[in-house]
Amino acid sequence: MVNVPKQRRTFCKKCKVHKLHKVTQYKKSKERHASQGRRRYDRKQQGYGGQTKPIFRKKVCDLCVIFLKPIFRKKAKTTKKIVLRMECTECKYRKQIPLKRCKHFELGGDKKRKGQMIQF
Repeated sequence: MVNVPKQRRTFCKKCKVHKLHKVTQYKKSKERHASQGRRRYDRKQQGYGGQTKPIFRKKVCDLCVIFLKPIFRKKAKTTKKIVLRMECTECKYRKQIPLKRCKHFELGGDKKRKGQMIQF
């Protein structure tokens, strides 16, 4: 489990000095329907021939559930890389810092203390 503080003192390229940065987690924005990749994909999908590009997620059809044999499409990864979005509190300059893969990510959680009892 990764626990990251909500504020971090780090170097700002615009100010050219170490400043306090606000830390948030990067989220994917809404997909645009007129983007080149979306138009290319829609054009390729038209007509006969079924699915043309791989879908990387689990797919279970109704017939497969009856016969207790689910169909899995290609699924490569179980986690995503965490990307931190750092914003300078002085000049509002933003930068992104990728972290390693992890299953559990927490922003601004309680710090672990050595020799402290676990409370339930």
